[in-house]
Amino acid sequence: MQTRDTAEIIRRFNRAILEHEPELLEGLVAPDCVMESIQPAPDGTRYEGHDVNLAFWQAMAADRVNRFEVEDTFVMGERANVRWRFHFGGGGSVRGVSLMRVRDGRIAEALAYAKTPGQSAPLPE
Repeated sequence: MQTRDTAEIIRRFNRAILEHEPELLEGLVAPDCVMESIQPAPDGTRYEGHDVNLAFWQAMAADRVNRFEVEDTFVMGERANVRWRFHFGGGGSVRGVSLMRVRDGRIAEALAYAKTPGQSAPLPE
């Protein structure tokens, strides 16, 4: 049952972001939710608590200049991996993944990671 519940919460979260409907996020964020954004690299910014996370995601959902594209969602128990591409309004995009955890029907954790331009790691010969 947990996997189905998690899948539904993540589906509703993705719908709010994709369809630019911030009001759909109400009731989806746990009181003690922790989120780490992708910026600034390499560690991102950590947000703790319901209000700050709800405000962050509602602002993202309301943004009609930039947009998200969900490439894949994989759910296992209370956890979900959401692979995405963020399209900038002025052109260009970045790909990333959010590692999500749902507890008691609400998002309790969301850790985001992205591919960013930079120096390549040396490959073994």
